[in-house]
Amino acid sequence: MNILEIKNLTKTYGNKNANDNITVTLENGLYGLLGPNGAGKTTFMKQITTLIEPSKGEIIYNGKNIKELNEEYRAVLGYLPQEFGVYKNFSAQQFLQYVAALKGMNKKQAKNKIKELLELVGLYEVRNKAVDKFSGGMKRRVGIAQALLNDPKILVLDEPTAGLDPQERARFRNLLSQISKDKIIILSTHIISDIESIAKETIMIKDGAMLMKGNHKEILSGMEGKVYCIKTSNENEVMEIQNSYKVVNIQRSIDHVELRVVSDKMPRYENVEIIEPKFEDVYMFYFDLENTREV
Repeated sequence: MNILEIKNLTKTYGNKNANDNITVTLENGLYGLLGPNGAGKTTFMKQITTLIEPSKGEIIYNGKNIKELNEEYRAVLGYLPQEFGVYKNFSAQQFLQYVAALKGMNKKQAKNKIKELLELVGLYEVRNKAVDKFSGGMKRRVGIAQALLNDPKILVLDEPTAGLDPQERARFRNLLSQISKDKIIILSTHIISDIESIAKETIMIKDGAMLMKGNHKEILSGMEGKVYCIKTSNENEVMEIQNSYKVVNIQRSIDHVELRVVSDKMPRYENVEIIEPKFEDVYMFYFDLENTREV
């Protein structure tokens, strides 16, 4: 069992706390990290991966401070940053061999692992092609492979499915679900479906602080009675609702419009009903979004 204890974690830049007194304990399993841009998710992950030092607080892995563990802790880490760069003239295989050497893996161990991972992410057939010629999604898959090279016990993934098509995302979700039984996986994403079906728990961060942590059922239970469907055929009313409420999506038919709304109080319109919450409702309720989705 792996246990990661994060205690009063705070990171300050000038007068602003990018992370503010975050305390959470993580065990084996996959944790979704949810929050808007600028919420402090990347800062949180960079402290876990030792890329930046906390201003206050500590991180404990299996009972020992990660500062004391030092290289021993880094040896169990896998990390895929949001901005992932590769040497453009390297092939996928050469790049993974290079990363394996940096991680201190012996050549035989690295050769077998690289073959396994290239097959796993669907790049074995193009292993000798220059990464510079890869699509964005293929480059992302190289990044996923390098994060898994050392069979990490703590795997931190910052927007790992950016640029992947739906089939690739599904394959990646299945992979994470499969390997999460003996690892702590932290997955930051804006694609709610990436964590909705596979996350053991979701951690929600807003303004640098932890808003809540819970499993899918627990988080959705807090949304009961806060999600509504409003039907109207009046376009002026549609605009009024959009200006007055958080609208998750708008669906148009021939003779009316249905608006999915999240609100603490029932909207005062003629044709309103309470409906079952979905995970995307949670995001809209707690975080302001710039755009309403119209379908």
